[in-house]
Amino acid sequence: MGRADARRAQQQRGGRKAPTGRAAGRADKPTGKKKRSGIRRFFTWKTILGTFLGGILLLVAGAFALYFSVDEPTDPNKTAVLQSNTFKWADGSVMTRTGKMNREIVPIDKIPEDVRTAFIAIENKTFYKDRGVDFVGIARGAFNTLRGKGTAGGSTITQQYVKNYYLTQDQSATRKLREMVISLKVDQRMEKDDILAGYLNTNFYGRNAYGIQAAAQAYYGVDSDKLTLEQGAYLASVIQAPSQYDLATAGPNGRRLVTIRFNAVLDNMVEMGKLDKAKRDTLHLPEPIKPKAQPGMDGQKGYLIQAAKQELSRQNIKEADIAAGGWTITLNIDKKKQAALEKAVNDELESKLDRKDTKERPVDQNVQAGATSVDAKTGAIVAMYGGVGLTEKSESNALRTDYQPGSTFKPVVLATALETGAKTQDGRLITPNALYDGTSKRPVVGSDTPFAPQNQDDVNYGDPMLTVQEATNSSVNSVYAQMFVDAKPEVVKKTALSLGMRDREGWPADKPAMSLGTMSANTVEMAGVYATFGNHGKKVTPTIIKSAEHVDADYKPVNPIGAQVLKRETADTVTKVLTGVVQDGSGKAVRSDAYQAAGKTGTTESNVAAWFTGYTPELVTVVAMFGEDPNSHKQVTLTGTAGKGRAGGSSFPAQIWQAYTTAALSGVKTGEFDLSDANMGTPVAPTRTAVPSTGPTGSITPSPSGSGTRPTGSPDPTGSGGTGKPDPTSSTKNPTPPTKNPTPPTGDPQPPTKKPTPPVPPNPDLLQ
Repeated sequence: MGRADARRAQQQRGGRKAPTGRAAGRADKPTGKKKRSGIRRFFTWKTILGTFLGGILLLVAGAFALYFSVDEPTDPNKTAVLQSNTFKWADGSVMTRTGKMNREIVPIDKIPEDVRTAFIAIENKTFYKDRGVDFVGIARGAFNTLRGKGTAGGSTITQQYVKNYYLTQDQSATRKLREMVISLKVDQRMEKDDILAGYLNTNFYGRNAYGIQAAAQAYYGVDSDKLTLEQGAYLASVIQAPSQYDLATAGPNGRRLVTIRFNAVLDNMVEMGKLDKAKRDTLHLPEPIKPKAQPGMDGQKGYLIQAAKQELSRQNIKEADIAAGGWTITLNIDKKKQAALEKAVNDELESKLDRKDTKERPVDQNVQAGATSVDAKTGAIVAMYGGVGLTEKSESNALRTDYQPGSTFKPVVLATALETGAKTQDGRLITPNALYDGTSKRPVVGSDTPFAPQNQDDVNYGDPMLTVQEATNSSVNSVYAQMFVDAKPEVVKKTALSLGMRDREGWPADKPAMSLGTMSANTVEMAGVYATFGNHGKKVTPTIIKSAEHVDADYKPVNPIGAQVLKRETADTVTKVLTGVVQDGSGKAVRSDAYQAAGKTGTTESNVAAWFTGYTPELVTVVAMFGEDPNSHKQVTLTGTAGKGRAGGSSFPAQIWQAYTTAALSGVKTGEFDLSDANMGTPVAPTRTAVPSTGPTGSITPSPSGSGTRPTGSPDPTGSGGTGKPDPTSSTKNPTPPTKNPTPPTGDPQPPTKKPTPPVPPNPDLLQ
């Protein structure tokens, strides 16, 4: 039997019919291929290619269908003619209406050619070459979005014109597709210069200016045909974020960003061959004129609307969307509380300043105040103070983030230590009754970065030990710098961010100076941090918007009450400690029989800022003062405010807080904090005595009850606010007598029981 016969016999035995004829011949020849089985048989090159080509055909067919199904609108959209916006108080009554049109259409020949080119250079360099849509740019923008490098861009000038003139600011995919199709049709029908003119005349530039002519007048007081290249390049830059990039009101970050964009405009013009490199090097960012207040934005209304717009922008509702009009926005602002806050600032600060006498009272010209008050139970912002008015100060002081919170940050350090069960360097659990060395300039132990912070006036506290409660009462820098390291800097930062602070410049978490509040923050953020303490550790994110309605947009209010970010025991313990600050420490200026309060003062280095952040079971309120040169906008000292001394957190800010809170809670049945879960730790026996000071003003001896401290032979250090700095109303010649008299040392001062560590000079750049 041959091989073929043998194979046929084997196949027959296996139940398969033997191949015959040609099939038998093929069976004799090995093919070298394995037959595909399962799902693999569907993924051949033929099926893949066929699917790909079929998909292309479907896309092309869909594109044709879309192109012919979308008609080019014959009339502009309703919002091309501005509608008004209505802003309401929390009770539903109308606060103001905004939206009077500020637009004048000008022909293309009234816009200088180099100004036109500036817009093209930054927005759409291929404008005169493309067909109205830049598909490569769209793909690039989408790719960048997927990579987390910003939202998708790629819109041409034609697309932006179509959106502004024919469509709405809606961000849906349907609107975007319609925009692309209409742009293709508009590009076929209209001349490029007409499209460009339409684009320049429909843009929103900020300052209630629509169109290049209104913008030229609003920013530089000239007609559009008189704009210089520098001015035009700035206007081309500002349209990306008008409020943030307005040089007259921009903070440091906004100024930095608009400068980058301005330089990009000019560099792109050079790249396009439209600007000589030598001339480009001579051009600089031109400062605009001071903005004018819009109708209906008088007093604090403008600041409240600013805050509302910022909150809307965080939900991707842009300023241009709001400026287009048609919104009804109800704020959480309570009219009575708002009036009480404004009156408190006027009575306790503004009425005491002389802003006209620049020779005798120069510091008064630099004083800025900001405040935010939040309902402790709901997180609603019920009152806000942004400054003296938009015509004098167009950026809200309640929202600014270019100043440091100082020692109002210290409770975050304490909360971290309590939450994580941190221990001191010698292994003791950190509690409010734990002991720390309060010696001024004592080098921090356990840090890779050397730091030896000086206490205010170089005062030593304790003998040298004092409790964390006492250190918080007097805001002792040396204690909190060491606690910051004990609690681990990176963990403290994590806690701060979880409480609602923002990760901005100034957060070198590995540096123990951070314990003194060297990062930036605003009054809204700090109100959220302290509200979370008062809310037993459940995160509170303050919100100013109660509702926002628009026919073409959906807005979902933010839930201000979030998840549990601190254990209740931690939050309640911090609150308990901060009630001690009010009763016996630097916050005693706000004490009242009308309410129970917890709080913390803060004063930054060189006294450029002063804070008081405090809360009752009903309200959380942050009051801050800032020293700002009105011309250079640089940070300057507040010392000398109202002709007095240092303006610490326990001076004007605490006085404003006390006056406002008393008025706001008038007629309200106030409650007490539920602090049943607070854990103060093991009490410390009151055996400590005073120790001679190496500093100029004596040492601090804690009272036996642990309820207050006072330096021997020095003014009350608790007037400092955050840093233990003296109250400006105190006098070194006539010190306030101690509330409790510690037992004075007898005979000659005794030396410390241990050899003191040689003091290390403090870093002058750090907070005190």
